[in-house]
Amino acid sequence: MSQKQAPAVSEYNDLLARQKKARKAEERRRNLPLYLFMLPGLLYLIANNYIPMFGILIAFKKVNFATGIFQSPWCGFSNFEYLFVTKDAWIMIRNTLAYNVCWIILDMIIAVFIAVLMAEIASGRAAKVIQPVICFPSMVSAVLLSFIVYAFLSTSYGYLNTTIFRDNPINWYATAKYWPIILTIVHFWQNAGQSSIIYMASIGGIDKSLYESARLDGASKWKQIVHITLPMLRPMIILMLLMSIGRIFNSDFGLFYQVPLNSGLLTSTTQTIDTYVYRALLQLNNVSMSSAASVFQAVIGFVLVMASNMLVRVIEPDNALF
Repeated sequence: MSQKQAPAVSEYNDLLARQKKARKAEERRRNLPLYLFMLPGLLYLIANNYIPMFGILIAFKKVNFATGIFQSPWCGFSNFEYLFVTKDAWIMIRNTLAYNVCWIILDMIIAVFIAVLMAEIASGRAAKVIQPVICFPSMVSAVLLSFIVYAFLSTSYGYLNTTIFRDNPINWYATAKYWPIILTIVHFWQNAGQSSIIYMASIGGIDKSLYESARLDGASKWKQIVHITLPMLRPMIILMLLMSIGRIFNSDFGLFYQVPLNSGLLTSTTQTIDTYVYRALLQLNNVSMSSAASVFQAVIGFVLVMASNMLVRVIEPDNALF
């Protein structure tokens, strides 16, 4: 390269660098409103999901508030023992796993079913009424939900005992065998509509020309659902299943504690890890044990997600999370 060409090349590179810097500045300025919209959710994520990870330290200490958390002595895994040595250990682990396994499968089926139905009436006036109605239960607090359920199950004044079981009223809050069905019904009533929104959004993103081609070929609605909608929903279904598996050792505390009204006669079918930890915290006032339970749930959930993702990667690599 000649001496005359060297300055020209240098100036050209400087010009490219300035243009690249200007484009990045313009892109940041254009995306600023999006960053501002994202900020509240990001702050909530950090405050709710990352800052509490400090509790991992507490799980391995015998916390003495007089000396402080950092000065409290280490105790190894002794805080985890109470989850397994108690007589209720098998009951709470069995209930937590059994409910979640059943609900993960049925949640997916019901949510996809609702999403497909709503997609068929999306352009009708009925959708404007039905969509808010099916999503409303997810906004009901656990306390209000417990009163709604009590209005149906009250021994003296409940709707069921004053109508269907009028001749032979049932003491629902003292009979544990009915509560797996009751909790399942309440769970689906509260969560099915909210879960279906994600699938409805996925269906809305499917290319409409696929359905038009199918109709021209004489495909019925059922065949369109089976051969177009469900295959296109498969990646989202797998993603939601993987996320649900990560929470398989967690339970809806409000549902299992508030709805049965904390009745001790129902613990054989309503006791889960979360409710047990809460009751143990009230009785023992031991924050270290409560933190140990959260760490146990998080570690098991992480292992299950990793194992499930590896399985998906073997079967369908394109649908794996990572």
